[in-house]
Amino acid sequence: MARAPRLTESAGAVFAVLAEAGSATRPQLATLAGLSKPTVSSAVAELEGVRLAAHSGTSSGGTGRTAAVYRLGPAAGSVLAVDLGPALTRVRGCALDGTLLAEATGSRAGAADVVREALDALPADAPLRTIVVAVGDVTAPGERGTGMRPATAKAGPVFDAVAVALPPGVPVHLENNVNCAALAELHEGAARGRHTFGYLRIGVGIGLGIVVGGRVLRGANGAAGELARLPYPWADGSEPRHEALEDYMGARSLLRRAAEVWQKADGPCPRTTDRLLALARKGSAPARAVLDRHAADVGRLAAAVIAVLDPGLVVLGGSTGADPRLLPGVRAEVERLSWPTEVVSSTVGDLGTVVGAARLAVARGVQTVTEAARVKD
Repeated sequence: MARAPRLTESAGAVFAVLAEAGSATRPQLATLAGLSKPTVSSAVAELEGVRLAAHSGTSSGGTGRTAAVYRLGPAAGSVLAVDLGPALTRVRGCALDGTLLAEATGSRAGAADVVREALDALPADAPLRTIVVAVGDVTAPGERGTGMRPATAKAGPVFDAVAVALPPGVPVHLENNVNCAALAELHEGAARGRHTFGYLRIGVGIGLGIVVGGRVLRGANGAAGELARLPYPWADGSEPRHEALEDYMGARSLLRRAAEVWQKADGPCPRTTDRLLALARKGSAPARAVLDRHAADVGRLAAAVIAVLDPGLVVLGGSTGADPRLLPGVRAEVERLSWPTEVVSSTVGDLGTVVGAARLAVARGVQTVTEAARVKD
């Protein structure tokens, strides 16, 4: 990995502002960075000298004057975001201003090849600053170096398979996939403009992303939102089992419940949740009955989340949770069991995790450059 050049403090501040803005004139940079125009001019010249900024045209103002427009230069580099999903691996490469440079999608089994495909598509002259890998697990500090490791065996094997494809020397950061999706909803989805909310994912498994004050709440062990660990069942004569709630709420149990009520006259029993949802949209009575029950279950789980967090907003995501067919039933159960809380469906869809991971990667990539700034100019 190419090291970022040492910068003055003002140049680091201007670089961060330029990465956020995408492009800007010197007067705009002065306003955004809170620096004087002469200081910004000196900082821009410094950034141009090390190819971290580049002139990209001119802009005409209301007075008829023109101003030079700047963007990040080729030496600013790129970042990589990897979503190790339960079925698919999605990878995005981005410039430090968030511009999409490369993307690849493939099977979970071929995750390493998907990563290599995206890496090969990145510009050769853009140094890779950082990598964020989203996993369906709690993340914890690694035993060696500065990396991270999945906390349990759930995501360990697939992460190890991908790690061999990652270039040496580039910082790798792991993040929970639900937390990444919550960030995507915050910045680009159903929670835009909201600083506190819960992102409830229901799919193959279950999970909760908690955003408070615009930041993801991770907890003391990085395990905040691990709903699979809620005691279940919790009733007289029942003994809670490890991750029994996820077993009950997950896609496998949903399909098993469909098989239990399906009759020959109803046609072929759905083997995937996508097929079950499609049949419900077409008016299949047994499919609708199964999903109505599932919506009530999701609503009860949402009510439990609301009782603890009072988030004001719950965003439903995941392969089944985001389907609009569930929304009325979830809302009805929340209204019955809890105080008024807005419940909406995700708007970022299946790409939410990799979109959120890319945002994290960009922020960390910018940080690697700005941390090279000197304390004083």
